[in-house]
Amino acid sequence: MSRLGAAVHVITSDGPAGRLGFTASAVCSVSDSPATLLVCMNRNSEQNDPLRRNGVFCVNCLAGEQQDLSEMFAGYGGIAMRDRFDRQAWRTLTTGSPVLDGTLVSFDCRIASTFEVATHTLLIGEVMSVRAGNYSNAALIYFQRQYHTLRA
Repeated sequence: MSRLGAAVHVITSDGPAGRLGFTASAVCSVSDSPATLLVCMNRNSEQNDPLRRNGVFCVNCLAGEQQDLSEMFAGYGGIAMRDRFDRQAWRTLTTGSPVLDGTLVSFDCRIASTFEVATHTLLIGEVMSVRAGNYSNAALIYFQRQYHTLRA
């Protein structure tokens, strides 16, 4: 799997189960009408159940210079969840999920359905709002267990 390069995202949510976020590379477009995304999350993650209870999430597509955010939301450095959100500027769109400033694009979604497959929960999100960032920024990519940037 390390040879399957992928864009890096921080998935965020807020709602009845609280504010949370995690790093994910297993994200893809499902449909453009209606706009729908797929996010994969490890079933053993302590954030799995709270995310499902919130019923919403935002896919924040990271720019090349946001590697530190990817590492922080992946749990490196031992920073508590509540403190991870204090280190950057956040906004909200339709669902109330945190939308990160400086991303390439952010997709604010409502969970339409979930599926359990092997070790992961697959979340299908209907896109409710989109906030586009600076197109000229480089994208953050993860390939062979290393971060890389991909320029436009």
